[in-house]
Amino acid sequence: MLSIFRKSTYLVDLLEGITDFHNHILPGIDDGAKTVQESLGLIQEFENIGIHNFVATPHIIGEYYPNTPLTIGKAFDEINPHLPGSVNLSYAAEYMMDQHFVDIIEKQDILPVTKAKVLVEMSYFQPPINLNEILFKIQNHSFSPILAHPERYAYWHSKDLQKYKDIKSRGCDLQLNMLSLSGHYGIGIQKTAYSLLENDLIEYISSDVHRLDHINKIKKIKLSKKHISLLNRIIDNSKVLFIN
Repeated sequence: MLSIFRKSTYLVDLLEGITDFHNHILPGIDDGAKTVQESLGLIQEFENIGIHNFVATPHIIGEYYPNTPLTIGKAFDEINPHLPGSVNLSYAAEYMMDQHFVDIIEKQDILPVTKAKVLVEMSYFQPPINLNEILFKIQNHSFSPILAHPERYAYWHSKDLQKYKDIKSRGCDLQLNMLSLSGHYGIGIQKTAYSLLENDLIEYISSDVHRLDHINKIKKIKLSKKHISLLNRIIDNSKVLFIN
């Protein structure tokens, strides 16, 4: 959807054909869309920016969002009959790395986003004390972790980005939030997002959209020439992830 009449390049100009594998568009299941109508409104706005393929990833967080493959499947079944033919939607989950997740791993009850890739997140206050153990368990059960929005973990912010390098060395890929490039979460997170890009520490990009205003902010993200090439590589990675 790149326009020859634009003087600036926007992030949305690069997104045609990508699969958005981190979002909260299933209805009534977490802090994202509340109703089928709201879910469909989000999907329509995604289509307006060239995104037609989705893996919905509702939160699974202990007793706070105690979702299971059954509850997630029911939310998917609620919206699936209403989807336009141009949309390809499947579902997985975004797992909080806590003791509840350890139990899920042991039960082998995991919903991967694709192949053996599992989307995980951490608390915004501190990483899990047993982070290394959790990563080991994921991989020992033949899964590969993708850490959602690493730029949002302020306790890891540093000039040398060493914490990010450390977790990557333990086999964890990093997924950037589109919204982080907008300053939506704050200037510090925006700066870290670009720093991670520039230091070649990001593998994938997705939206983490919960509400309509999130997509509206993504539409406004302008890119410098330097960042266009970096983002094209990551967007290509995100496409390849879903090629069988």
